[in-house]
Amino acid sequence: MVGRKKTSNRVTILDVAHKSGFSASTVSIVLNEAPLSRYVAARTKEHIRRTAATLGYRPNAFAQSLRSRRSRTIGVMIFDISDPFCTLILRGIEKALHPTGYLPIIMDANNERKQFEGYLGMLLDRRVEGLIVVANWLFAETDLLADMEKHKIPTVVIGRDLTESRISSVLVDNAAGAYKALDHLYALGHRKIAFIRGPESLHDSVNRWRGIEQFAAERKLTIDPKLVRQLPAMLDANSGFDGGVELTRELVRSRRKFTALMAFDDLTALGALRGLCETGVRVPEDCSVIGFDGVPPAAFSTPAITTVCQPMEEMGMIGTEWILKSLEREEESDANEPVLKLLPPSIVIRNSTRPK
Repeated sequence: MVGRKKTSNRVTILDVAHKSGFSASTVSIVLNEAPLSRYVAARTKEHIRRTAATLGYRPNAFAQSLRSRRSRTIGVMIFDISDPFCTLILRGIEKALHPTGYLPIIMDANNERKQFEGYLGMLLDRRVEGLIVVANWLFAETDLLADMEKHKIPTVVIGRDLTESRISSVLVDNAAGAYKALDHLYALGHRKIAFIRGPESLHDSVNRWRGIEQFAAERKLTIDPKLVRQLPAMLDANSGFDGGVELTRELVRSRRKFTALMAFDDLTALGALRGLCETGVRVPEDCSVIGFDGVPPAAFSTPAITTVCQPMEEMGMIGTEWILKSLEREEESDANEPVLKLLPPSIVIRNSTRPK
């Protein structure tokens, strides 16, 4: 009788059974740690496990998921993977997931709402057990995430406060960060300070401006409205660089004197550096520049940019740990109240700022 041709070199339960001398059912019970394994002698279990290790047996994760009705996957939705803001958050997510056996399914929505909608549907079809959304500053708030709650899928948003929509959120304290940035410039003796604000509709921009106004009120620092510019709404988070270049040129052309410039984020600050250089203004000799976020490119410019750092890796880890804890709990997800975690920012002082 001609035997069935083996279609792969994958070691199976049958291979381990043949090599160990025990039945396939006994081997399956031991290797899958089924409840019946408590009735198998310790010496037998040790022999089966050692044989499996010698043969290089690896459990079939797909078959296990079918049996347990669990996918062991976590969806990770990113609005723009080219945005450097996302990089360290992803690292934090990966660090938290790595020892758990959960597999991340990463999808890049490319700042497109329709693509975001389609990917959410695909993640639901693949029965992800949790969802992490990394919301950059172009993130469009959407009620689509409510579908995840309807399906009892734990969801967390990193970078935007959606607790009013009953979604747990992790983000930096933007007001406190802007307060620290202005305090740094003020301590260096700067009083004539230019500002490039974020887009008007952006929550981060509103909160950072609130921190600036709070500091100015406490120190009786005058904010000259003629030294304030605002980034327009854009379709690409990285286009903040272009906005920084153009708005800085405008500020210099206005002939309004300023000795420091506070940018909405690091990419805008990089654009400001370019605009100042092109107009003959030296940084930091003639003008100090400070950014916000702490993305890697800010450290590589000349001069390197002083910035308010978001703890991005920590944000990714915290959000992921929330999802994992939610999956460990037996309560239904709709019984869990949404949580808001505001993390404190820090300042990294580099060469773009100096005393007046």
